Amino acid sequence: MASIRLAHCLEVADSSDFADCLARALKALPAGSLPLQGSCDQGGLADDSDISASVLSVDRTEDCMVARVGVFFTEIVGGCNCNDDPLEANAYCVLEVAIDRSDGATVLTPLKA
Repeated sequence: MASIRLAHCLEVADSSDFADCLARALKALPAGSLPLQGSCDQGGLADDSDISASVLSVDRTEDCMVARVGVFFTEIVGGCNCNDDPLEANAYCVLEVAIDRSDGATVLTPLKA
């Protein structure tokens, strides 16, 4: 997984705009950047090309910002329809997003939903 930096969200870290900035930043990440595969319940592949992110909570400390974010995405399950066409299923994951205040380095950790 690529290194992620969300330093630009730190500019609004102590305001009510942080949640919106974080949700937009996660949605704008390149496909494959979010650790969603473990939340695929049907053994399919995570398609994060069109996600919906909602900030559930934010803990602010002197060293970092830690947010819990609900992410809706699509799980692609192959070989379960006529002619082995893939099935698209709605999926959900909760991510812990920890942003280091010193340099914006970000760690994304999937949590049990």
